[in-house]
Order: sequence, then C-alpha cells, then structure tokens
Amino acid sequence: MLGLKKLDYYIMKKFILTFFGAILLIIGIVIIFDISEKIDDFVSREAPLKAIVFDYYVNFVPYFMNMFSPLFVFITVIFFTSRMTANSEVIAILSCGVSYHRMMVPYMVSAALIAMFSLSLNLWVIPRANVTRLKFEKQYIKDRNRTNERDIHYKLDEGRFVYVESFSTWNNTAYNFTLEDMEDDKLVSKLSAESAKWDSTTSSWRLKNWFMREYGDGLQDKVTTGKQLDTVISLTVEDFYRTRKTVEQLSYDDLDALIETQKSRGDANVMYALIEKNNRFSLPFSAFILTIMGVSLSTKKRRGGIGWNIAIGIALSFSYILFMKFSEMFVYTDTLPPGIAIWLPNLLFAVVAAVMYIIAPK
Repeated sequence: MLGLKKLDYYIMKKFILTFFGAILLIIGIVIIFDISEKIDDFVSREAPLKAIVFDYYVNFVPYFMNMFSPLFVFITVIFFTSRMTANSEVIAILSCGVSYHRMMVPYMVSAALIAMFSLSLNLWVIPRANVTRLKFEKQYIKDRNRTNERDIHYKLDEGRFVYVESFSTWNNTAYNFTLEDMEDDKLVSKLSAESAKWDSTTSSWRLKNWFMREYGDGLQDKVTTGKQLDTVISLTVEDFYRTRKTVEQLSYDDLDALIETQKSRGDANVMYALIEKNNRFSLPFSAFILTIMGVSLSTKKRRGGIGWNIAIGIALSFSYILFMKFSEMFVYTDTLPPGIAIWLPNLLFAVVAAVMYIIAPK
C-alpha cells in the first residue's frame, strides 16, 4: 500500500485509534449534557424512549462527529505525537535516516482516510440521518428559534414576480402579498392582497381583500377587487421554510437543484444552500491542514510537556472552528461569495500550517 513500511502502519494505527477513541469519549459526554438540557421537552411531550435513542441520538452522532472533526483531528495528532516526542520516538525515527518530510507520509495518509470518511458522512449519511433527527426535533423538542420572515422577493417564472412584506410561520400566512406579471419589461398586471394564507388541501393561496389591476394602453386599465380569491402559483409554503435545517436534509443532487431554483427566483435563502454545499467539502479538507499543524507543533519537546502542547492545540482548533462559523457571517451580510467565505478559514490556516511546517524541522 503506497510503499508504506512498518513504521508507517505504527503511526497510522496510533492516529486512527486515538481519533475514534477521542470521538467516542467526547460523544458520550455530549450526549449526557444534551439529555440534561432536553429532558424537560422529552417528558412534557411524551417522547418514546425508542424514538429518543434511535430517531434522535443515533442520527445525532454522525452529525456531531462531523461537525467537530477538525477538533478531534487536531487533538488526536497533538496527543499521540507529543507522547512519541516525550518518549524520544521522534528523535529515534529522524536519527535512523528518515527525513521529516518522509515521516509526514503516514500522517497524511491517515488524514486522507479521515477526510474521505468525513466526506462520505457529508454526502450520503448525514443528509439522510438529518431527515429523521430534525423530524424528531420538530415533534418533541421546543423550537426556540422560530421567527417571521420579512421583505421576501421571488421570481417564480419568466416575467412573474412575488413580493411579501412578511410571512408568519405560526399560521402560514403572507402579509401584503403582491404578484406582478411583466412582458417585454412592461408591467402587464399587478395583484395585491392584505394577506395570502396557504391552503394545504388545495395547494393554493387564499387571498383576502385583494386588488387586481391589468394595465392596458393609455388609460384602458382594468381594475377588479374582491374579498377572497384562491390562486395557484409556482410557490408553496415550503419555499418559506428553506432555512439551514432544511438544506441539511438534502442529498447533493437535490441541493444543487435547489440552488438553481432559488437563484432563478432571486431567493435570498439560497445562501443557506450555498453555505451547506461548500461546508460539505471544506470541512473534510481541513483534516490535512490541521494534521500538518498538529505534527509541526508537537514534534518539538517543551518544558510544559504534553499538557502544554494539548493546551495550544485546543486553543488553535477552537479558533479554527470559531473562525469557520464566523466566516458564514460574510455570506449573511453579502460581504463575500459563499465559495470564498466558507473556504477562507482553510486558506488562512493553510498559510499558518505551511509556516509551522517549514519551521518545525529546524
């Protein structure tokens, strides 16, 4: 396998086993804290024990594992490499004629295996698991982040546009609803209503106190009004619920299709889909960067020993995760395109890793 030797398998074994050991340990602790936080919801909403275990926590584990994989990778590398350094194993390896660059081979192979594992979770396992997990959360866990959307613009079809001043998730009603039809850059008709309530039985919008103006040549406008009108358009109530949690449930192909649809409509919520798409690839790639940083940091003996290396590692890994989350704000504020904003932490930390790697052998 890639010309790997006994020493390579020794390092890879330490890497992989320590990585999954750390995951199992942390996941156990996190589940305990999560249960203590949500126990009131479980009891008050009478969630079955089977659903709690298999619908929620079994599907929560891969989601959590992948979300904090950068932390696990970094701590893993620093922990076992610092022990090897403290036991003079690194010195012995280098003294036997193995170069520092050659010693990195098993680390990078291990990082590649973890990256592929993370990518597989992102593309196939987690989206399916999220369907069941989020369905459980909606049914048994109180939604503390439910809000109303405001100033929503959609392009439904060529020449057809919708504007909604606000949308209430409590009663599935859009307020100050406007539907405009245009031909050759000219406004042909404009339908306005005080409210538009979604009717799930007919899959239509029920307009209240509506006003319709059809524009003609000169002063030949036609105006009609009414108290109630049912209308069917290529917009459903689901379009107003396209949040981050929604896109987390989509397969890669469905995610691409949603992005194309939302871009054509001018839907501002497309940012959630674009963030999710870029995160699915940028997160696995971080395994290589953080592995290089971890090895560079822990192959030098320090007075503080392993404890000092782990402290530095935790600080750096948390700063990476924090920056990774903070970079999403550049998308929300329309400061940077999603492809740049989401990959920015990897780009900056790649520079830091390169500098640390160059200095480390010296």
